[in-house]
Amino acid sequence: MTATQPTPLPVYDHRTGTGPTLVFLHYWGGSARTWDLVVDRLPGRDVLTIDFRGWSRSSRLPGPYTLGQLADDTLAVLADAGITDHVLVGHSMGGKVAQLVAATRPAGLRGIVLVGSGPAKPAAQITSEYREALSHAYDSDESVAAARDHILTATELPPSIKAQVATDSRAGVDAGRTEWPLRGIAEDITEHTRMVGVPALVVAGENDQVEPVDVLRDNLVPYLFQAEFTVIPATGHLIPLEAPAALVDALTAFAPAA
Repeated sequence: MTATQPTPLPVYDHRTGTGPTLVFLHYWGGSARTWDLVVDRLPGRDVLTIDFRGWSRSSRLPGPYTLGQLADDTLAVLADAGITDHVLVGHSMGGKVAQLVAATRPAGLRGIVLVGSGPAKPAAQITSEYREALSHAYDSDESVAAARDHILTATELPPSIKAQVATDSRAGVDAGRTEWPLRGIAEDITEHTRMVGVPALVVAGENDQVEPVDVLRDNLVPYLFQAEFTVIPATGHLIPLEAPAALVDALTAFAPAA
């Protein structure tokens, strides 16, 4: 008999500090460093960031790149890092992964923060035509720039952050880049989200074109346990990059250091 080889873990960064640990899960096209502006505003806090399978430093890991696999990876990283007291913080695609992770009710999970999150119930706009068009958003440097400047953001990002977004968006393997727009974005996970048994905070961007305020209010909040809802003014979808200070304020109010 041939022994089954363990699935390689995604690359992650764990900065030790005061708990509960904040576990950050990035958006489609992002990476662990998407959270740098947030993490930098949390001195002394225990934080963990992950490069999802198929993205950035984890781009060489084999598929599948499904939401279920990303959730399994997250649970494996938590175990590998010895995280026993934590809050999940998921942005966009990462928010949908966070819902799946939280639905398993892992030991030590205190809460879940969903930032411009993929909703539990897909919005009506997620048609097959929409998904096909979205799957080409990161095909070229030009398409990435157009998506970043006209769809993903509602504010002007600093040049260094614009360059980071461009690099990260192109850093995924093809199968990883297309999994979310063609399949993951359309998954109805309401039965999983209903199983989340910890308090939740949903953070929306006032001018988010990707996951608008009304979609999060109607297609996510009703399926969560004890959900708080907050809207960050004058920001788009890339909340961790556009409004990191406001996000940290909301986050630390919801999940203060012990």
